[in-house]
Amino acid sequence: MKRYIHPRYTFFPLLVSLLMVLGTSASAQETTEEETGPDKRPAKPAFESGLLFDQQTSTIPVKNTLEFVIQHRFATVENGISDLWGIWGVSNIRLGLNFVPMKNLMVGWGTTKYKKAQDFQVKYNILQQTRSNTIPVSLTLYSNWQIDCSADAAFGDSYKFSNRYSYFTELIITRRFSNALSVQVAPTFTHFNAVDSLVDHDRIGISMGARYKVSPQISLIATYDLPLKIKGITEWNPVPDPAEPNFCVGAEISTSTHAFHLWLGSSQGILPQEVMMTNKNNFFDGQFLLGLNITRLWNF
Repeated sequence: MKRYIHPRYTFFPLLVSLLMVLGTSASAQETTEEETGPDKRPAKPAFESGLLFDQQTSTIPVKNTLEFVIQHRFATVENGISDLWGIWGVSNIRLGLNFVPMKNLMVGWGTTKYKKAQDFQVKYNILQQTRSNTIPVSLTLYSNWQIDCSADAAFGDSYKFSNRYSYFTELIITRRFSNALSVQVAPTFTHFNAVDSLVDHDRIGISMGARYKVSPQISLIATYDLPLKIKGITEWNPVPDPAEPNFCVGAEISTSTHAFHLWLGSSQGILPQEVMMTNKNNFFDGQFLLGLNITRLWNF
């Protein structure tokens, strides 16, 4: 049976398109007649932090910056007051350290409660948007490698250490339309070496995100992660229990050294391969949870 994306999942791309139109107008208003030539300096970062809820952004701090990251996801709100709308339920948390050894390159490590996972990541700015828009977008490559540190028994009789590996890669395309509005879109690829029965090893997806600043420190953010079903790489047709899209909406409070995110979203998985491959919560059926991120920067 062919599965179609429910129409209710299409509103977020429409929202992004509307914001892009508004942003183009705002950007045009910022252009002044005093400009005598194209300004080829990189535009200001499109986002305040390297994270946009569950997503990565094109933002990489300056060279020799150390970043500490706390990412926390409570349980879903479905049980109501019995577990205080997920706050007393089973939660997930990730602690991470990122370092910028050279301009436009970030490397990092993290540990996550779910699967006792250890992850190693790298992010590199290939191309940066210029202030004059001679280069209209930024291009950023992000990739990570996760090691599932669950007990050996979780991998069955044919256990190999490589069964613990999973990978995620994306190309982040970002545009800063104005001081207020930034938008990004990213085609993604996920691979798990070992999966549960009747689940694909590979998944192509697309992630979208938008931020609108309402004050110098406060922004409104929405993101959408959509796992795609592509017949050419599907091992099962149809997939018996496909992953659900991940929708998040909330706010960011930022300073020069901190960023704090608070939002409602559907995925309790934190690493992007978990978001794209294992999320079973449907935001619009009331299966959402409270999430928060905290980042802290030190420059050496």
